[in-house]
Amino acid sequence: MFSRWNWVACAFCLVLSICSPDALSGLVQSCGHIIPESPVLALGSNFTALCILNESCLDFGNIYASQIIWKIKNRLVPKEQYREINRTVSSVTFNDTSSLATPLTCNILADGQIEQNIYGITVTVGLAPEKPKNLSCIVHQESRFTYAMTCTWNPGRHTFLDTQFRLRYRWPEQIFPDCIPKDVNNSCTIDDSQFFVNTEIWVEATNALGKAVSDPLVVDPIDIVKPLPPQNVSVTSGLLPTVLQLVWENWISDAVMTLKFNIRYRIVGDTNWMEVPPEDTASPRTSFSIQGLRPYTEYVFSIRCMKEDGVGYWSDWSEEKTGITIEDQPSKGPPIWRIIDTSQSPACWTVHLIWKALKPYEANGVILQYELTVRDKSSLSSPVKKYNVTSTNYTLQLREGTYEVTLIARNSVGPSPPSVLLIPASNSKAPVKNLRTLPKHDKLWVGWTAPNNYVLKYVIEWCLMSSSSDCIIEWQIVLGDVQGIDLKGIKPFKCYLITVYPLYADGQGSGQSVKAYLKQDRPSKGPTVQTKKVGKAEAVLTWNHLTVEEQNGFIRNYTILYKTIDGNETVVTVDPSKTEYTLSSLTSDTLYTVRMMASTDNGSRTGPDFTFTTQKFGKGEIEAIVVPVCLAFLLIVLLGVLFCFNKRDLIKKHIWPIVPDPSKSNIAQWSPQVPAKHNISSKDQMYPEGSFTDVSVVEIEADDKKSFSEQDLKPFDLLKKEKSTSEGHSSGIGGSSCMSSPRQSVSDSDEGETTQNTSSTVQYSTVVLNGYRDQTPVQVFSRSESTQPLLDSEERSEDHAGGADSTPQRQQYFRQNGGQDETNTDRPCFERTKQITHANEGDLVGFVQLQISGQSSQPLGLGMEKNTQEAAVSNVLQTCTEGQTVRPETVEENPLSVDEMPKSYLPQTVRQGGYMPQ
Repeated sequence: MFSRWNWVACAFCLVLSICSPDALSGLVQSCGHIIPESPVLALGSNFTALCILNESCLDFGNIYASQIIWKIKNRLVPKEQYREINRTVSSVTFNDTSSLATPLTCNILADGQIEQNIYGITVTVGLAPEKPKNLSCIVHQESRFTYAMTCTWNPGRHTFLDTQFRLRYRWPEQIFPDCIPKDVNNSCTIDDSQFFVNTEIWVEATNALGKAVSDPLVVDPIDIVKPLPPQNVSVTSGLLPTVLQLVWENWISDAVMTLKFNIRYRIVGDTNWMEVPPEDTASPRTSFSIQGLRPYTEYVFSIRCMKEDGVGYWSDWSEEKTGITIEDQPSKGPPIWRIIDTSQSPACWTVHLIWKALKPYEANGVILQYELTVRDKSSLSSPVKKYNVTSTNYTLQLREGTYEVTLIARNSVGPSPPSVLLIPASNSKAPVKNLRTLPKHDKLWVGWTAPNNYVLKYVIEWCLMSSSSDCIIEWQIVLGDVQGIDLKGIKPFKCYLITVYPLYADGQGSGQSVKAYLKQDRPSKGPTVQTKKVGKAEAVLTWNHLTVEEQNGFIRNYTILYKTIDGNETVVTVDPSKTEYTLSSLTSDTLYTVRMMASTDNGSRTGPDFTFTTQKFGKGEIEAIVVPVCLAFLLIVLLGVLFCFNKRDLIKKHIWPIVPDPSKSNIAQWSPQVPAKHNISSKDQMYPEGSFTDVSVVEIEADDKKSFSEQDLKPFDLLKKEKSTSEGHSSGIGGSSCMSSPRQSVSDSDEGETTQNTSSTVQYSTVVLNGYRDQTPVQVFSRSESTQPLLDSEERSEDHAGGADSTPQRQQYFRQNGGQDETNTDRPCFERTKQITHANEGDLVGFVQLQISGQSSQPLGLGMEKNTQEAAVSNVLQTCTEGQTVRPETVEENPLSVDEMPKSYLPQTVRQGGYMPQ
């Protein structure tokens, strides 16, 4: 604790010393210092630094060398590198200065806790300069009389220190001022140079670690001169189309040095320079004529110069100048080819002649026109046709044959050599062999093997294939000794059709073609697959080929990938020439997803997905089910028809009941007005007394059904049903049982609101007279179900037969709901019975059944009539045998008025307990 206070006191004294007058004068006393002060060290060398404490600080603050610690840029130096020399001096040693950095500080750790900086130094690490190398000098001509010498050298490695370079030179007996480089360390320029004297030149390099001197260079400045290029160059054309003359001016005096020259030239637009042979320009001159140039061609010229003996440096190239040669005759004829179109008629050709414009060095001027000559070689008598054309194509209409076409190009000087094309009648000569292509960078090489025969030329055609436009043909002619060329201007990922024709002296060979790509890519889209036919276990897939623009290369194969929703994908590879494939071994009634992939040499592309569902039944399975079912149905129908045919009588009876013929009706036999037919002479004989017993008529309201039970009303319901079913085929007989004239019919339906306007029909009642105890009945009236009207002949004949009876014809009208008045009420058809007594129990009371109906009822069969009669007789017998006295209702003879007319008459039989309907 005490030492801390001592340190604080020492710091206080240090502040006081800073504020002392000495501090004002710039002198500050520190508690220590480091030796050496700001050293410059060689990179990789050893270094030791000493920190020395002042005695005054030791006495005041109890500070010793053992408390010193070293730091490099605030990084603690390991204590293994420390060494305490005495109580005031501590050292630190570095074996490799490459690890040193600035600053290096000496610090005190007071009481092991407080760290205080004592002193710090800047350490510089670098390398000594190397010996400059490759010293060279050149004298540049700046004007006609001014020359500056520039020397350059290699300064060597980077020293990491401030290094100074000096260019020094001298004559044997005179030293010149040093040349100090500005902003660079590898060159320096001496403004004034003297010729024809040897000068010694060297370079010195100096820094804090040492000095280095280059090897000296001894040279006469005249031998290292780089003169200015020739000035005022001009080009003129001469009298010859292959010569141009150059004229220039030299800027160096012949007294100083003699020069030689170098002339270069090129065609405008070309990048390759040509030079005049050096020996032709090795002497001093100011003009030169250049020969062997192309006619009517523009050239660019440039000149340079140097010392005649070749010692020194070439000047820069002069400013470029252009000149053009004069015209000359074309050097060759235009290349010519043809395209023959025989689509209209094989015997009539449309020949498209095409030729290429001559290149400038071939045209040797401006082509004014082309002269075309066509000669028919198959007919010597045919005239020669000539055409003057200004374009590079012409179309002819020729008949099939052999023709010779000659083409000449003409300019202002003269014509070109002729170009001859032979058009044979057929390409019967041998074609080329082994036609092949090979991509080479941006060019497509086409090669072939020559035929066995001698070939004059080859014609190579190529065109860009397209699915939307015609193929535009480009072509080229090469000599017969060439068996391969490079096609330029070929686009990548495009398909080209290449054809090679060999041309012979006497004809032409057939063309050989090949398709080629400069570069291939994967298709731009995948095929779109569809189903052509789907079965139970197979599906026929179909697709279209990709267009040539979409292929981007040769399609090597198609790949079909198909699967079910939850199944594995199946892969099938298909030949690229096919557009249809059948998938087999499929599962019936299953949804499949299929897609298709097209592949080239450089990749693949997949088309869209397509789904289809296989059929549930295979081909013929449905027919195998339907045909037997149809046959079975037809068999059943046939059997049914045969059965109906065998049972036709029974069926006819149920469907079409027998309708009695009205002409054979026996109604006249029971009519009371014709007793002669029954051998009855009088009414008393027809109706003997005691024949009718217990017959009564009960009047009821048509809608009063409360007084009868359901069992009592069943017979009436049956009659209604019979009536309703018979209305469809009733013939509607009119007239009463007494052969009265037609009248309104009485309906037994419950509605009964309207009265029919047609002639009334009354089903004839059946009256059965039975004898008592096996006695013979007086008369039996049979019932007729016919509703047909009686013929006039029948009625009148009966009337005629009974005409002796003077009794007027009786009529009875029945109506429903009192709809109409009676036309004749003199007397009823049946006289109302008087009261009959029960005096003779042995007499059998005849049963009277009176059935009254409205419009036509369905006729009942004879069997039903008989059963009804027998039932009625039995009921009467039973009633009689029981010994009950039945009294019929007494009916007044006075006819009822219209209002009192009963709405319905129901026949009744006497049974125990009252009257019941039958």
